[in-house]
Amino acid sequence: MSSYREQKKYLEILKKYEKNFTRQESDEYKLFIKRDKDDDEFDTVSMKRLKELLDKYHKPVDTSKYDKFFKKNPDEESGR
Repeated sequence: MSSYREQKKYLEILKKYEKNFTRQESDEYKLFIKRDKDDDEFDTVSMKRLKELLDKYHKPVDTSKYDKFFKKNPDEESGR
């Protein structure tokens, strides 16, 4: 995945968390958005900061806790 596609994806995910940002984070995010609208590919420092924001606010869902609701029937596993 190219870094340009990654930055688009990260900015889209962070849009949901924009209201939770501190003032400094909000200013940085707005700057990222402006740079993205100009079709500017982020440098490594900006990309690192964007990823830090993403890691701070976006917690991936732990799907393993739902496995107990979707147990396979032992008869189906044997191919009956």
